[in-house]
This record gives sequence, structure tokens and C-alpha cells, in this order.
Amino acid sequence: MARFSVYENADDPTRNTPFLLDVQTDLLGELNTRVVIPLRNGDLYKHTKSTLDLMPSFVIKGKKLVLDTPRMAAVPTKHLKSEIGNLKDQQHLVMIAIDRLFHGY
Repeated sequence: MARFSVYENADDPTRNTPFLLDVQTDLLGELNTRVVIPLRNGDLYKHTKSTLDLMPSFVIKGKKLVLDTPRMAAVPTKHLKSEIGNLKDQQHLVMIAIDRLFHGY
């Protein structure tokens, strides 16, 4: 498991949250949980100026998805089975969103 990896969310019967983004440092790989942020269907959100950096959009597998940063949570690693890619090349946007949530900037 690696930070910024994107996993299929097999536990979502509604398919509104098709993917989860792993944001936990790799230095804590021995833990049996990972901190993830849901990647949700972009159609569920109307962005305002104050949420653009908190909830950035990404295109994954041809779908517009929103990083639902306020719904960050820890999940057991056994739920993260199918890695479909990563957002390493856009990690600056993820870190801005996390900073916005925790620090307000």
C-alpha cells in the first residue's frame, strides 16, 4: 500500500463513492488501517469558491470525481484490495485540501 494510491470501493452499493484515496504516510505501513479520502461522483456537488481547494476534482477512469476531504476516515487495510492507479502527480492538490481542512488555509 502506498500513499496517494487509488482503490476501488467495493463496499459502496450506491456507486456514489467508487474510489478511495490513501493519504496515510508510508512510514506507518505496519498499521492495520489506512486513512483514506472518498472520491465521489462529481455530479453530487456544486462547488462554491470556499470549497474549490477543500474538495478538488479529478478524472479517474473517465469519471469526474470530487475528493470529499471532510469525510476522511480510517478503514481496515483489508478493504483496500484493488489499486487502480494513483494521484502522486497531483499530490499538491490533495495536500492543499488536507491543509484547508485542518488549518483553514
